[in-house]
Amino acid sequence: MFFIDRKDAGKKLAHELERYKDKDVLVLAIPRGGVEVGCEVAKYLHSSFSLLVTRKLPFPDNPESGFGAIAEDGSIFVFSNAALWLSQKQIDKIMEEQTEEIHRRIKTLRKGKNLPDIRGRTVILIDDGLAMGSTMRASIALCKNKDAGRIVVAVPVAGGEVVKDIGQMVDEIVVLESPPDFRAVAQVYLNWYDVSDSEVLKIMESGCGKSEKTEFYF
Repeated sequence: MFFIDRKDAGKKLAHELERYKDKDVLVLAIPRGGVEVGCEVAKYLHSSFSLLVTRKLPFPDNPESGFGAIAEDGSIFVFSNAALWLSQKQIDKIMEEQTEEIHRRIKTLRKGKNLPDIRGRTVILIDDGLAMGSTMRASIALCKNKDAGRIVVAVPVAGGEVVKDIGQMVDEIVVLESPPDFRAVAQVYLNWYDVSDSEVLKIMESGCGKSEKTEFYF
């Protein structure tokens, strides 16, 4: 399966989550790539919708690759062998930098508003795909720390090993495609590009705002 773009992927993913329609679930999208996917899912399910800001912890010499991630409440996931590549001083510095970026994104993309209350709720975590899955793992840790009742991860694409690993961390995982030759999330999208802050705001103000049955927290 190829997806035309993130909107198309979101619509397809939404139909796979039909059982959650009108069930008062909370959809949390990981910005920036997960926002348009999550928007389509939230509109279809008539759910509550917000953005969960989580940042990859990038390698200093290769920012496209990361050794872990940190969520907005300070929940951290770090791959076990990260200490082989970086000193603790380097790790602490990167975490500080990404925490600052998290605060900026909350202020810019969520207008400084708090996350809705997660305690006891069914939370559906959305992204445009999972490569290493570090940001999703940190997001799961946040939901557990905030006592979510049920955690569902839903993405258009992910590699087999990541699906297995993350599936053991949550109550349910929904993945539309898991190609045997999976290398990168972009490979299943015909129209792929990095999403800017301005585009996220545009998506939320136009696309998401058309559903009167969806409750927005931004």
